[in-house]
Amino acid sequence: MDPAATSQGVQIREQAELGHHPGPRQYVNVAIILAVITAVEVAIFYVEALSSVLVPALIALSVIKFALVVLWFMHLKFDSALFRRLFITGVILALFVFGVVLVIFFTRGGASPGGDVGTTAQAGVGSAASSLWHHPSRG
Repeated sequence: MDPAATSQGVQIREQAELGHHPGPRQYVNVAIILAVITAVEVAIFYVEALSSVLVPALIALSVIKFALVVLWFMHLKFDSALFRRLFITGVILALFVFGVVLVIFFTRGGASPGGDVGTTAQAGVGSAASSLWHHPSRG
């Protein structure tokens, strides 16, 4: 086999593969979109009128951010379908295990009364940590 032909074949495959990947400008655009979504998440937290839909809205925005990061920065949008299938299989398996753990947790009584878990609450650590997440307008 001719080494020059092999080298030329490799270059053609590399150019074809790189032609599908985005340039730096597209990565910056995706990063700006992620920053805007994050700003919306923070703003939603402080809007009292949206308190009834706070958790679903934050989950939806987080799913959008997750998809953008996976598709663009992990290159799954441009890689082989095999990698996409492997990743999606792993996500489905993780969600299944998470669901099983939640079912076991809630069918066996859930957390201890008062929401304190373990000895950290007895030492006062739990109450100090929970005050860090206290919303200023929600008494």
